[in-house]
Amino acid sequence: MPGFNSEEERAAWTLAESLAEQARAMMRQAENALETWKTGKEMNRLRCERRGISASDAEIRWSGSAPAKNALTDNSFHVGLATMYFSAATANYSRALYLRGEGG
Repeated sequence: MPGFNSEEERAAWTLAESLAEQARAMMRQAENALETWKTGKEMNRLRCERRGISASDAEIRWSGSAPAKNALTDNSFHVGLATMYFSAATANYSRALYLRGEGG
């Protein structure tokens, strides 16, 4: 946002930018957790295939494993944090725009 009308507007905008960056970091963490889950699932499927275990049984075994549960929990946790940070950023962007419309 070029040129601020007041220090309060600048502070709201700066805080919003910081919160949005934190939200993006949380989404990267969530994506990493999901990738861990997908990779583990595929590795488990291949391991089970070599042992003659069906794909559906391999999926059941993977879903019940601690690494699978941990990856899904991490994913959910970080998505929740990202949602919270994005919501807070939205509120601060709105505040900055309101202050701009009010002339500071």
